[in-house]
Amino acid sequence: MILLDGKCLSNQIKEEIATEISALYEKDSSHKIGLAVILVGDNLASQIYVKNKITACLHVGIKSFQYNLKESTTDDELLTLIDELNDDDNVNGILVQLPLPPHIEEEKILAKIDPLKDVDGFTPYQVGLLTIGQKSFVPCTPKGIITLLERNKIEIAGRHAVIVGRSNVVGKPLMQLLLQKDATVTICHSKTKNLSDITKSADILIVAVGKPCFIKADMLNQGVILVDVGINRVDGRLVGDADFENVKDKCAYITPVPGGVGPMTITMLLQNTVEAYYARKNR
Repeated sequence: MILLDGKCLSNQIKEEIATEISALYEKDSSHKIGLAVILVGDNLASQIYVKNKITACLHVGIKSFQYNLKESTTDDELLTLIDELNDDDNVNGILVQLPLPPHIEEEKILAKIDPLKDVDGFTPYQVGLLTIGQKSFVPCTPKGIITLLERNKIEIAGRHAVIVGRSNVVGKPLMQLLLQKDATVTICHSKTKNLSDITKSADILIVAVGKPCFIKADMLNQGVILVDVGINRVDGRLVGDADFENVKDKCAYITPVPGGVGPMTITMLLQNTVEAYYARKNR
């Protein structure tokens, strides 16, 4: 069993990004790469995610603009802020931290973001580009998963990849990316029958359901590559969607939780922000 160390790889990629940005600023110091992060409400987990993203930005040389809005913020107030950021040349990327409070229409808010500043890859325009296989801003967690596999020299083409979870954030975009890499993809969800029969057929299994220790050893084939996207707090500690201690001996490769997919997600956000800078500069 080999651990897919996302923390180590993300640190390596962050240094690569920092070197690229430093060289960019040496050539042209008149404009810094900027990322605007919008947080609505007092969700503790979201606050931690935003803090980590801002820290990562500072580390590589990306200027961060943080907007902490009240829980009572209205759709119109949030849309007005996004309009202002869309028009701000100092802002290359806009990130609205999810989830939003229940009274806010998430789809309407995300659709308002300028597609060229959509570093999360959630606008309908970017989703459409990904679906038809054109260059796009890829959602950060799926992009991080593919990068983690490829940088560890794990072959994707021709493999049977099974995704458990069909969210717009992970499951659906990851399906598109794996198809582009020539995997045969099966996507499972809460209505899937005989789930274990399908997971046992996987060469690569990605689980993103938000249920602690959901994947058990008897659901896996020997030698599977298991990518665990889940982050669940149980008895004061973080665990994944796979029962790590009981499944690890069946895996050729497995991501730890924490320290697997999570760090890669933030690093891909930085990568997307740099790409957004080039996209606007070259248009």
